[in-house]
Amino acid sequence: MKNQLKAGVILSYISTAVSIVIQLVYMPVMIRLLGQSEYGLYSLVSGAVSYLGLFSLGFSGAYMRFFAKSYGDKEKTASLNGMFLILFSVLAVMATICGIVLSFFPKQIFGDKLTVSELSKAKILMLILVINIAISLISGLLDSIISAYEQFVFQRIAGLASIVLSPFITLPLLLIGYRSIMLVVVSTILALIRFAVNIWFCIQKIKIPLSFKGFEWRLLKEIGVFSSFLFINMIIDQINWNVDKLILGHTSGTNEVAVYGVASQFNSLFMTFSTTVSSVFSPRVNLIAAQNGKNVISTEFTNLMAKIGRIQWLILGLPTLGFIVFGKYFIVNIFAGKGYEDAHAAALFLILPALIPLIQNVGIEMQRALNKHQFRAIIYLIMAIGNVLISIPLAGKFGAVGAAMGTALSLLVANGLIMNIFYHKVLKIDMKYFWKEIFKTFKGLVIPIITATLIMRFIPVENMWVFFISVCIFMVVYCTSVFTLSCNNEEKNMLLSIIGKIKR
Repeated sequence: MKNQLKAGVILSYISTAVSIVIQLVYMPVMIRLLGQSEYGLYSLVSGAVSYLGLFSLGFSGAYMRFFAKSYGDKEKTASLNGMFLILFSVLAVMATICGIVLSFFPKQIFGDKLTVSELSKAKILMLILVINIAISLISGLLDSIISAYEQFVFQRIAGLASIVLSPFITLPLLLIGYRSIMLVVVSTILALIRFAVNIWFCIQKIKIPLSFKGFEWRLLKEIGVFSSFLFINMIIDQINWNVDKLILGHTSGTNEVAVYGVASQFNSLFMTFSTTVSSVFSPRVNLIAAQNGKNVISTEFTNLMAKIGRIQWLILGLPTLGFIVFGKYFIVNIFAGKGYEDAHAAALFLILPALIPLIQNVGIEMQRALNKHQFRAIIYLIMAIGNVLISIPLAGKFGAVGAAMGTALSLLVANGLIMNIFYHKVLKIDMKYFWKEIFKTFKGLVIPIITATLIMRFIPVENMWVFFISVCIFMVVYCTSVFTLSCNNEEKNMLLSIIGKIKR
């Protein structure tokens, strides 16, 4: 299992790196081939249909905890697996029916800023994406099962294959004239293949125990109570990251949705950087909670959160500073093209406040493991409502940038202030120690910040060669400075070990 954990972390970052490279190469081509209006429509419909993922009701997030409680008891595990598969099959059918019904009311969902042609295409996109969501609901449960058994190597390789296959299939189709409808068709087919592969792995390789007898209603009730707050968190995430697109669809039309969509792409890349490591530690967090006393849990959680937080912070520092300096040129001249100038400011409003929860996202797993995730759900719900109320007038006045500003304000209050108090006071995680460990890394950031300032002041980025050379200089300075001045001995040894394994 230890080897699986180490390999899982390495493969996670390989997968992340490949994903980023593919997105940076493929997305610009896709955006230009689709055009701003159709890309905006694609983003708008995808964001709307993603709400059907709420039909999971938070149950997939609960699986890990209840698996940990049944660990070692084959009969209980078999019953648990059977119960979750039945639940998700029913929920997938419900999501499909709901999605099909909603697809007949595109104007009511997306507003009157869309043309007749856009509304017609939106309906088709919705119908295909509904099938995708239904498949993904059950496949997501299978991913949770595979993670619970700590089979990270298979999971990361399967994910990597999906990442690589999608652009290689869709790009030729886009070049010969197909548009957004074909994109979602390919995505749905790949989701179906991933689903089939997950089933095969669970049955043939892991040989998960499975029983559909003895449906425990008491256990289902317990899971339901636990999952209810996870469900609220899912609603909140949808509001924070997708409602802005719907607001912009009603107030501004598909072009502003496209600008926000580009900003969201960069924000999602930052999230990917952070979650790859913390997701691998999810089973470990649950086992710590299940097997230790309160004092031991508090100490181990504090150390784990600080350890992962430092790594995430140092990793995220490079793209964050780089994006501040080079982001606008990159978006307009390389990634998306003219008409997307505001995407840089919108992206910064999304990314910078999100840095706090991103370096603390292992805390979410800790809340679930200790069954203390209810408070976060309530606070985030209040903040999400506040986000909507603030974003509507701001989006109407400032477009995509205004919508991002509303999200930024709510994130700062919820994550920067309230959740840090909660971690310290309720979970008994020593947040003073956590931030002390984070601040220790700042001495390695001084030289990169000075370098970035000098580049912005004295080297105007006006062509590709200057851009490329400037980025390379900045990356070398950042990596050298951080490794020398910010990393502790454990982090240095970890990095050198990874480099050594790659060389072999």
